[in-house]
Amino acid sequence: MSEEQQKPSLEKGATADAAPEADKAVPAQRPETGERLLEVTGMRKYFPINGGFVFQRRVGDVRAVDGIDFHIDKGEALGMVGESGCGKSTTGRLVTRLLEPTDGKVAYAGQDITHASRRQLAPIRSEIQMIFQDPYASLNPRQTVGNIISAPMEINGINPTGGREKRVRELLETVGLNPEHYNRFPHEFSGGQRQRIGVARALSVNPKLIVADEPVSALDVSIQAQVVNLLQQVQKELGIAFLFIAHDLAIVRHFSQRIAVMYLGKIVEIGDRESIYVKPRHPYTHALLSAAPEADPDDKGRERIRLAGDVPSPINPPSGCRFRTRCWKAQDLCADEEPPLIQLGGSSEGHLTACHFPEEPTVTARAEDIILDPALAGAEEAADKTL
Repeated sequence: MSEEQQKPSLEKGATADAAPEADKAVPAQRPETGERLLEVTGMRKYFPINGGFVFQRRVGDVRAVDGIDFHIDKGEALGMVGESGCGKSTTGRLVTRLLEPTDGKVAYAGQDITHASRRQLAPIRSEIQMIFQDPYASLNPRQTVGNIISAPMEINGINPTGGREKRVRELLETVGLNPEHYNRFPHEFSGGQRQRIGVARALSVNPKLIVADEPVSALDVSIQAQVVNLLQQVQKELGIAFLFIAHDLAIVRHFSQRIAVMYLGKIVEIGDRESIYVKPRHPYTHALLSAAPEADPDDKGRERIRLAGDVPSPINPPSGCRFRTRCWKAQDLCADEEPPLIQLGGSSEGHLTACHFPEEPTVTARAEDIILDPALAGAEEAADKTL
């Protein structure tokens, strides 16, 4: 990788002129990157629900993200996992300020950007980039690859040595594409190649933090490993921090140094990779890991947990612990009091869990499987009788 690719080329205040003159706020200075790159505290995002035929009034809220805390250090990859609808993608969009938080605080390199204006965000906008889930929808079909990748440089006033076209061709080579593809259109590429174009676009402005929102879920399994290895190589060589959002637990474990587990808008457990995958404490984390497929389906060395029902509605979440309606350890205290996200006895440093009655720190097989789904339990019982 050339020195030009590793040197940041964004100049301070490059896009200040693009902001409206009516905005008189003093632009923030370019942040000095320290060990703690991003810190999120008490972040919430509620989407209003309006009702009524004549007068559209607010009748409720979808609590997509409801008070979460986490941080990402410089050069670190934080993985975020959970069921569909738990608020992972919304969290990514809040971090990149594509959505405005309802409450809480988002600090980047020590600066509060929670409600920063367009002009205030201009000096740091290029440092927080996003790779979107759908490689087919995230690229403009009317623009060539060269225009797609060079557009962020043009918007942010970046003029690399040798010109933008040279830089784009270097980025195409970096992500494993032919530099001669500069003048091609997105429809001429496969899904994996399009996602590589998205990676090159994110790298074009020398970011310090990339939010990867399920970057491989729309790709074939054979292509997923290539894209994940590419992102990992980028992280190591350029020292870029990642918020890696995904469903695939194996990919998250391979890519991330720390893992955050979300359920219904809340982070229920967060810790380093090994402690989450080998010594989880929250019942939901146990259930999530037990659902991951194993290479040997006859292996009895891992626990088996089958939950009943679906995730409750974020419009009217359960009181207290939100997982209690599907938890086999739930008691009255779980309904009356929300458990705080704290470090439990026996957990490693930085391993936080939100549970009143945590599980043992192991994923080995139990004496008896936990199967809360009546239909599944009946089907397995009938199958055992026929054997």
